[in-house]
Amino acid sequence: MATEKMTGPRAKKSVALSGVPAGNTALCTVGRNGNDLHYRGYDILDLADNCEFEEVAYLLLYGKLPNREELTVYKDRLRKMRGFPGQVKTALEQLPKTAHPMDVLRVGVSVLPTLEPETQPYSEQAARHVADRLMASLASMLLYWHHFATAGRRIATETDDDSIGGHFLHLLHGRPAKPTGSAPCMYR
Repeated sequence: MATEKMTGPRAKKSVALSGVPAGNTALCTVGRNGNDLHYRGYDILDLADNCEFEEVAYLLLYGKLPNREELTVYKDRLRKMRGFPGQVKTALEQLPKTAHPMDVLRVGVSVLPTLEPETQPYSEQAARHVADRLMASLASMLLYWHHFATAGRRIATETDDDSIGGHFLHLLHGRPAKPTGSAPCMYR
């Protein structure tokens, strides 16, 4: 009897929806050339290697990569939106330290719009404002809860850090993050 080589289970390829559009969007395309992902025509791997988070966020929300001035203005706008009302802090303080971080964010995202209602009539500009507000404040919400739940500390949630990533690290460690010296996006 021949000895059979032991190999792991074979991955099954699902073809159930191959070639079937699931939705149309200008934001991204999936699988144009196999297993790739493009945001507004840019390969996500190139964006990840060469652009800051805020540049990619701007691309997704505003339809193009920002020039240097637009990026500076955008980052400044996000920086000014990092804080959130005391009622959100009060709601976050009620959550146990065993709460899942996604549940914590869900609570913050649910309470915030009751205090800052969207303007009506709804518009693209209003939708972008909501997206920017959430992007700017999610790290603040999560880390406010983290420090309160684990150590009973109420931290300030606004920093002057240049990026959302730097802001997150600053709140996590209680000191500004070291500059990375990241270069501007290669596409500009």
